[in-house]
Amino acid sequence: MIIYGVALLSACLLTGLFIGELLGQILGVQANVGGVGIAMLLLVLASGSERFKPLTTGASGTGIHFWSGMYIPIVVAMSASQNVVAAVDGGMLALLAGVGAVVVSFALVPVLSKLGPQSAPLPPLETETTANAKAGV
Repeated sequence: MIIYGVALLSACLLTGLFIGELLGQILGVQANVGGVGIAMLLLVLASGSERFKPLTTGASGTGIHFWSGMYIPIVVAMSASQNVVAAVDGGMLALLAGVGAVVVSFALVPVLSKLGPQSAPLPPLETETTANAKAGV
């Protein structure tokens, strides 16, 4: 049931936003500090934990996996709507932090791709002529 996925997503989002607001108050910033990112991490951890294992099997697991897959594009859309002009006006440090995060992320792609066991290569794609030959055309 997709409703369990929505419930888990909502709980993670509310918890993440609360923690982000709390971090903002602790740091003396009048903003939510990473609440959506924290919520995304909570959803990833919750959907993979043993505690939620009964929810991630069967029909209810479909909802959990659907919202887990949808959450990253939602986070990207939310971060794209942030006020970039105000961040740049806030100083050069905000711009350098953003550029630095992107550079570090790009640099870590080869490192992360080498982690984990090697998998078997994917089978070759069918060409149009082999598909037509199989269909008898």
